[in-house]
Amino acid sequence: MSKILFVMTGADHWTLADGTKHPTGFWAEEAVTPYQAFTAAGHEVVVATPGGVVPPLDQGSLAPQFNGGEEGAKEMADALASITEFQHPVKLEEVDLGDYAAVFYPGGHGPMEDLAVDATSGRLLIDALASGKPLGVVCHAPAALLAATLADGDNAFAGYRLTAFSNAEEIQGGLAAGAKWLLQDRLVEIGADYQAGEPWAPNVVVDRNLITGQNPASAEPIAAELLKRLA
Repeated sequence: MSKILFVMTGADHWTLADGTKHPTGFWAEEAVTPYQAFTAAGHEVVVATPGGVVPPLDQGSLAPQFNGGEEGAKEMADALASITEFQHPVKLEEVDLGDYAAVFYPGGHGPMEDLAVDATSGRLLIDALASGKPLGVVCHAPAALLAATLADGDNAFAGYRLTAFSNAEEIQGGLAAGAKWLLQDRLVEIGADYQAGEPWAPNVVVDRNLITGQNPASAEPIAAELLKRLA
């Protein structure tokens, strides 16, 4: 079977417009659900972060209301504790794309802070797109696409149909008013063909080898879509 690269945030906060640091990290469901799907199919997952730091968890993602109740929250916490790969990441700067059959970016607000401006991640995304390998990106992780600037100044994802956490969802989640910028707006600005689905409902958009999911509910279907391309 194949190796799948998980590129995860190293940021434990998201800086708001007034300078406040909103605690965040990666969103549990968006990492755990695809990890379980990929490993159940026999694939190996390798985690990479900027500088090789342990990816911080958004503790809010373990709240019962986001996991179908207390039992679901405990199951998610137990699953996280059992995934040793998340505790032993490699340095993103040392990743060789040739070692992997696919690339996956879990979300959470963390990528809005670091991966959105990470040139190493940007180059990896450009190379992954050009390679034809499956590239899955979910929820707030498409913020990383903003750093995929080509030599001519254009963004590598201009013209691609894709989705990501929507303005409507950010507003309903309560953070839009304090944000420096909104992800949907920035993706439109770089020339992407942004496709919004219903807030909080699964929405997966596929364009060539790019597979994007809108929100946490999209984690399971985006993993299934990526696996189909590795079959």
